[in-house]
Amino acid sequence: MDFARTRDIMVESQVRTSDVTDTRIIHAMRSLPRERFAPAHKRTLAYADLELEVAPGRTLLRPRDLAKLLQALAPQGHERGLEIAGATGYGAAVLAACCKDVIALDPDSDLSFAARAALESAGVTNVRTVSTATVDGWADDAPYDVILLNGAAEIVPEAWFAQLAPGGRLGVIVRDGPAGAARIYTRSGDGVAYRTAFDSFAAVAPGLTRPHTFAL
Repeated sequence: MDFARTRDIMVESQVRTSDVTDTRIIHAMRSLPRERFAPAHKRTLAYADLELEVAPGRTLLRPRDLAKLLQALAPQGHERGLEIAGATGYGAAVLAACCKDVIALDPDSDLSFAARAALESAGVTNVRTVSTATVDGWADDAPYDVILLNGAAEIVPEAWFAQLAPGGRLGVIVRDGPAGAARIYTRSGDGVAYRTAFDSFAAVAPGLTRPHTFAL
């Protein structure tokens, strides 16, 4: 399979047609070998317009959703980022092309190991992988200018807001039943406000499902 050609087709048909104009994101997605972030038996699907399953119940965001979310977050070259539930690390790799350095967090230590190998294979040197619960974020290296969730959430943990730097942005696809929308939260002073960026229906990331309640 000609991955380079398929990568170009992905950028032209999925990313650029979705109003993504940030040249850094476009260049990163045109350059990074996304197939190296996929299991061997899924590599032919690496550039398809879908959430790519990389482990049972775990996916990478659709290329269109990742690109739009990153553009809305507007990362800068001097800033520091955190990707939560990053799975095999493709989102962290794209973010790292726009930031000074990135932490890639996943609750599954096997996926963190796979992410480390994929990032090394792709030549990405400014991402470090860690493994802990998604709801906790990663306080050890906080604060972050940009935080990105690979997937959706029914709940947005307070710990993530606490780890934002002043002026920091958090990008989360928030699910409410079958509906979903990408929100960009911005920290200003002691408060956090959000705006809705676009509709999306990504799968909920591990540990971020709203607890079920029972009515009598």
